[in-house]
Amino acid sequence: MFQQYFRPTLLALGIAALVSGCATVPADRGLSDVSALTTARGGPSLKSPDEADAQAQTVVESLLDLQLSVQDALSIALVRNPRIRAEYSRLGIAGAEVLEAGRLSNPTLSASILFANAAGAGNQTAFGLAQSFTDLLLLRSRSRLAKGAFERAKAQAGASVLELARDVESAYFRLVGAQQAVAMRASVAKSAGASADLAQRFFDAGNITDLALSLEKAASAQVELSLLSAQAEAVEARSALNILMGLSASETRWSVSDRLPLPVAQEDELPALQDLARHQRLDLAAARQEVALRRDALDVTKTYRYIGNIDVGIGTESDPERNRVTGPTLALQLPIFNQNQGGVLRAQSSLELAEAELKALEIQASNAVALANARVLNARRAVELHREKLVPLRERVVQRTQERVNYMLVGVFDLIRAKQDEYDAYQSYLQSVRDYWSARTELALAVGAPLPSNTQISDETVEPQRPAAASANSGHMHHDMGGMQGTPGMEGMDHSGHDMGPDSSQPEANPHAGHDMKGMEGMDMKDMEGMSMPPPNKPKRNPK
Repeated sequence: MFQQYFRPTLLALGIAALVSGCATVPADRGLSDVSALTTARGGPSLKSPDEADAQAQTVVESLLDLQLSVQDALSIALVRNPRIRAEYSRLGIAGAEVLEAGRLSNPTLSASILFANAAGAGNQTAFGLAQSFTDLLLLRSRSRLAKGAFERAKAQAGASVLELARDVESAYFRLVGAQQAVAMRASVAKSAGASADLAQRFFDAGNITDLALSLEKAASAQVELSLLSAQAEAVEARSALNILMGLSASETRWSVSDRLPLPVAQEDELPALQDLARHQRLDLAAARQEVALRRDALDVTKTYRYIGNIDVGIGTESDPERNRVTGPTLALQLPIFNQNQGGVLRAQSSLELAEAELKALEIQASNAVALANARVLNARRAVELHREKLVPLRERVVQRTQERVNYMLVGVFDLIRAKQDEYDAYQSYLQSVRDYWSARTELALAVGAPLPSNTQISDETVEPQRPAAASANSGHMHHDMGGMQGTPGMEGMDHSGHDMGPDSSQPEANPHAGHDMKGMEGMDMKDMEGMSMPPPNKPKRNPK
């Protein structure tokens, strides 16, 4: 009799165990699927942390001594940044939930013994084996929901990897721009220092007042402060990129390019970008997956709301006379007081919350694309204004001021200040180029995929160059100013890249102009040589 009931029960439990053992998780925790998501959106290909750790030292050592490109920096980040390992761990947690959801709870073994109070009477024993039937009913639904959550976790991991890639790219552009700002500020500081030294000589010769000398020295000090600020920003930018690459503070021997590409020929249309974002953003895909999961969970909750915990099993008892009785057992929870109203409301509210979050994310994504696109267009316009108007005009001011110095209509300090303004204009131009590429990086992140116009990116870059010095010879000069050509900020400029129109006529003579050049004797202006500013629309080709 015992075997008649016990064997079918064991058989049923065995079948349930086999069914529950079907749920599996890939050995790489789904990382290959995440890699497929990122590469389909122009992102990087991923390796497992163990494989990345094995390659990390080789990859880092081979790149740190080189001038890093954006792709090089990202390659280091993929094997060293802890964010990748964190995402791998989150995938493991989601995978563990899949394994747990696809397995039945363990059966319950019960035992009892009742002691007789009469002398000589035998004890009564009972044994039982039970399994939750509710678990078996919900097994497929639980497994389906857990697998959906696993897919959502993959999409979230992919979105995080793409965000890391954009962060690295943005930090890279920021560092290049900061280094260019330091170079330009150093040139301005050298020019301002030369102006202050020259003012001191003029003051010693009695040609300028103490007020004029103080103004020149104050201006020089202000420029030095600007240089310090630019250097601090470059250090911060370098540290930010170092952190994103997952490198320690001692691993800083790497360098980056000193130039940025020119803007693309034509920007992307906003409607096309909006449509691309709707289909490519992985955070939107994860949010849509969440809504689908919550809707499925609500359906399951409603379907099984009246089914409480049901345990089925087998029990056996022996009486004091050693007679044994065996049979099936059933423990059924009756839905009298609680029909799982709270569970239904919770599932309904969770669905509504997921739908609201999806709607909010769609609105945020749409506006983020529009805002990022507006920033790109604004930054592009700033680049064009610098290239077409501000820089050429500052160059023209330097040209005309040089002519007036040659005719002794203005002083040499006016020329140095004009040259400093020219440097400032070019630094502003470089910053506008940096802002343009940073804005494009933010736009790509908002879209969730590489911009279609990336195919237009050329190898031409904004690169400083040293043009030939302009002639300062003039038959009207009362003093030989040729030695001034080495003064920082006084070098000639190559203006061939700009259509400046016809040259102005000879400056009008100022009958009241004239300078006592005492204090200039014996002054070697060659030691004041500095870097000249390049024309912004004559780029150099980036060597591959």
